[in-house]
Amino acid sequence: MIVPGFNNRYPKDGDDELWSYADCRNDRIVIESCCTTLEEALSAQTRGANRIELCTDLSVGGITPPRDLIQEVVDALIIPVNVLIRPSTRVFRAGGIASRRHATLGAVRGRGPCAAWEGSSEARRSGRQCQSASRVEGQIAQASNGFSFEDFVYNDADISQMIADIEYCKSVGAAGIVVGALTPDGAIDVAAMRRLIAAAAPLPVTFHRAFDVCTQDPFDALETVISLGCTRLLTSGQAPKACDGRTLLKQLVIRAGDRLILLIGRGVTPKNIKTLATETGAREFHGTALP
Repeated sequence: MIVPGFNNRYPKDGDDELWSYADCRNDRIVIESCCTTLEEALSAQTRGANRIELCTDLSVGGITPPRDLIQEVVDALIIPVNVLIRPSTRVFRAGGIASRRHATLGAVRGRGPCAAWEGSSEARRSGRQCQSASRVEGQIAQASNGFSFEDFVYNDADISQMIADIEYCKSVGAAGIVVGALTPDGAIDVAAMRRLIAAAAPLPVTFHRAFDVCTQDPFDALETVISLGCTRLLTSGQAPKACDGRTLLKQLVIRAGDRLILLIGRGVTPKNIKTLATETGAREFHGTALP
């Protein structure tokens, strides 16, 4: 259920009022500010943010915010508020190591993509992931990303909770949903995502940085995200920071074309956004230091 007046409240993608101007060769840049409190969201709006991603507990990569906070922020702001949907902590076992999901992100490592994907010119030319990276390189990659793909593997109870959270966000007027799910092998969980996207409809869905620890070839993963109907992909280019992943980011922007918006995040600041926009061709940026 969508709150009354929703379609009149928020501008559509492409409308002039959605855009702000940055000093980047006069190109239009959209700023999404990642906020965890009402005060942060109000400040970001005042400073010129075009959109808010609302979450809590950034120390673990962000989780679904409390419902009272969601309603407060949506009611107080005039810019769109997208809400992160990611379950709170729970104990799990993976790879024989006991850890707390989201409380010790990256504790289970040794599998996943090569974070420095752009390190090999041959890999760049072929458009394939660094499949030949050693186990040690894989550990380094996930350590620098700060989490592991196991942190985005959800069971039926998790999905049911996420759907309930999505339905609440819709009921209070959130503008969009930010979510991502992976299989136990680290691929995009198509079945889970279909359920979550169906629950979110007609709100736009951003697939978040679970993409950056996905074990699929990045271009195959991109096509999967597009085929699911996601509006945006939040990514650092499978690197510790967006500046390190700019080669892959540029290729993803080109591959996506007008089928999906690349939302660039992690380590994006007012000082480097111009360079990132110029070198990647991306026009939407996400961060806690923005705007």
